[in-house]
Amino acid sequence: QVQPVESGGGLVQAGGSLRLSCAASGQTFSSAAMGWFRQAPGKERESVARINRDGDATYYADSVKGRFTISRDKSKNTVYLQMNNLKPEDTAVYYCSVLQGYYSGRPFGSWGQGTQVNVSS
Repeated sequence: QVQPVESGGGLVQAGGSLRLSCAASGQTFSSAAMGWFRQAPGKERESVARINRDGDATYYADSVKGRFTISRDKSKNTVYLQMNNLKPEDTAVYYCSVLQGYYSGRPFGSWGQGTQVNVSS
């Protein structure tokens, strides 16, 4: 199973911004819906955002709606997560995944290393 590679995390103050990137292989990327997930210490992994194969439909968790934007660039085989107005509760390891389907939002379950996001208050 293909493992996307995440990058772009870091330490930022509350109210700041970060842009995460997820690189995936060409064939997988072009034919699949993609999603971003996160896992905070002591908590289960949760869905944050997803985007369909064509990039014209997106879905966000209520906790990030209006602050995060998911997008994809097929020419670069990359999915992005622009995160604005970050809050301390956004602190987590962020992962991306190929999805079984856009509407289900279920990941295939092959996870990469993720990228750590720390938001200080």
